[in-house]
Amino acid sequence: MVDEATRRMQELLTEAAEEGQRPSVTPQPRTLTPLPSPPSDVGRSLAAFGFADRLRDGCVSLDLNGHITYLNDPAAALLGGAPTALLGRVVWEAVDWLRGPTFKERFRHAVVGQQPTFCRLGTSGGTTVEARLHPDPSGVSLHLVTTGQTALGDGSAHPQPHHLHELLHLAATLTRALTVRQVVELVSDHMMAACGVQSMAVFLAEAGRLRALGSHGFSRELLDRFDGLPADFSTVTGQVARTGEARYFGDRQEMGDRYQPALDPDDMQAWAFLPLSLSDRLTGTCIVAFQQPHRFTCAERATLTSLSGMMAQALDRALLYEAKDNAAHCLQTSLLPRRLPEIDGLETAARYVPATRGVGIGGDFYDLIRLHDHAAVAVIGDVQGHNLAAAALMGQVRTAIHATATDPDADPGTVLRNANRLLLDLDTDLFTSCLLLHLDLRLRAFSVANAGHPPPLLRAPGGVAEPVDVPPGPLLGIDPDAEYPTMQVPFSPGAVLALYTDGLIEAPGVYLGDAIARLAAHLTKAGPQPLHSLGEAMLDQAPATEQRGDDIALLLLKHLPRP
Repeated sequence: MVDEATRRMQELLTEAAEEGQRPSVTPQPRTLTPLPSPPSDVGRSLAAFGFADRLRDGCVSLDLNGHITYLNDPAAALLGGAPTALLGRVVWEAVDWLRGPTFKERFRHAVVGQQPTFCRLGTSGGTTVEARLHPDPSGVSLHLVTTGQTALGDGSAHPQPHHLHELLHLAATLTRALTVRQVVELVSDHMMAACGVQSMAVFLAEAGRLRALGSHGFSRELLDRFDGLPADFSTVTGQVARTGEARYFGDRQEMGDRYQPALDPDDMQAWAFLPLSLSDRLTGTCIVAFQQPHRFTCAERATLTSLSGMMAQALDRALLYEAKDNAAHCLQTSLLPRRLPEIDGLETAARYVPATRGVGIGGDFYDLIRLHDHAAVAVIGDVQGHNLAAAALMGQVRTAIHATATDPDADPGTVLRNANRLLLDLDTDLFTSCLLLHLDLRLRAFSVANAGHPPPLLRAPGGVAEPVDVPPGPLLGIDPDAEYPTMQVPFSPGAVLALYTDGLIEAPGVYLGDAIARLAAHLTKAGPQPLHSLGEAMLDQAPATEQRGDDIALLLLKHLPRP
C-alpha cells in the first residue's frame, strides 16, 4: 500500500512539473493526524465469524473495489472455490457467473448511492441466486440466497419491498428517456437486475402487424421471425397484443409444440409474454426469456406486470417524441436550402444545428442566392424563439428576402427595408435579426447591411480574421421608418467570410464582444482547410452546455483565387 501511494505521488509530481505547476514548498512538512483505531474486541469478532459461519446463506464481505475480504463456507460453495483461493480477489474476476454487466452495475450503484440493492443471477451450475448488496462507506456486505429461499416463494400477489425499490428507481429513470432505444435499454437493465432475465424483446402492434422496436439478448434470426407478422392469434406475441392477457411458460413442456419452434433459435427455457397496455388501448408485447426453467411466482408476475405497464407509458411518450421530432426535422429541412448553388469562383459550406431543448426546430436561417456567374446574395438571420411559430415566420421572411434580393436595383439596405415592412404588415410579436451581403466576385468586393445581427467575420488571405464593422440598423419588425445603411468591403481572392447566428457565440456571463473576438481568433488559428472541415471546427467552439438553448446557423464563403 505504501509503495502504491509513493508511485502515485511520483506520477502526480511529474505531471505537475511537466505542466509548469510545481507544488509550493512549505517551511515544515505537513503531517496528518492518524485516525484512531477502533478498540480491539476479540470476543465480538469471534462471535461475528461464528454468526456468519452458522448461516446457510452465502455471506461475503467486499471492499469498495470489489475485493473479497471475508466469506463463509456456503458462499465459497456458491462462488465455486476454496475460501483461501478467493480471499483478496475481485469477486467478478474470480467468479465466472458474476462477470457480466448486471452484477458490476448493481455493485457500483450500491457503492455510489449507499443504498441496498440486489440482482438475480444464474450460476454455472444452473442455480438461480439472488445477490443482495448492503453498502456502507467501508465496503459492501454481499448476501447470496438461492431462489428457493427468497421472499418471492411466499406466493404473495404483490411486489416485495426490494422490488418496489427497483420499480420506483425505474419509474424515475424512465422520465429521462426520450427515444425508444433508451426505453428498451433502461427496462432491460432493470429486468435483468430485478428478475434475472437473460433476454428481452419489444414488439409494437401497428397497422395490424407486429414491428420489432428493440431487443436485448435475442438473436437477429428470432426477431426477423416475428417482425412483420400479422398481430392475430397465430402466435403468442400476437395473442397477447390482441387480448392484453400475459402468458407465462416456466419450461419447454409448458410452452408445448405449437409455439416452441418459433423460439428455438435462442435455446431459452422459460418465457413471459407481457402486454404493453395503456388506459385506452393495447400497444404491443414485451417478451422476456430465461436460460433455465423458471417458476413464476405471484410476486414476480406482479413485478413483471408493473414493469411492462411502465414500459408501455414510456414507449408511448418516446414514440410521440420521435414522431414530433421527425416532423420538426422535416419542416426545418423544407424551410432551409436543400443545397447551396454552385457559383464559379466561390466555395461554400453551411450548417444548421437545432437547440437541444424544445421541438428541435427554430428560427435561424441562411440562404445563398445566385444572381449570375460572378455575383450572389448571402443572407443569415435569426427569428426570435426556437419553436414552430418562429420557424413559420422564418419561412416567410426568407421567401420575402429571396424575392426582393434578385432585383438588380435593390442594394442590401433596400432588401432589409422591404423585409422590415413585411414583418410589420404580418403584425407578429416576433422580431428578426438579419445580415445581408451582395457579393461581386468580379469587383472583388461585397456590400453589406445589418439589422441587429452579429457582424460577419472576414479572414484576409493568409492573414487574421476580424469582425466587419457594419453600421447596425434596428431589428426587423420594430420601426416602420428604420433605415439600414449599406457599406462596401473588399473581398480579395483567398479571403473567407463567416456568417453565423448568436447561438454559436453566446454564453451566460460572457460579453458579446469578447465572444466574437474569440470566434475570430479561432478562425485565424484554423488556417487554410476545406470549408466543410472549417465549419465543423467552428461548431466545436460553440458554448459547451448540456442543454443548448439556442439554434446555430453558419454560412461560410471563400473567394477562390483564379488559376
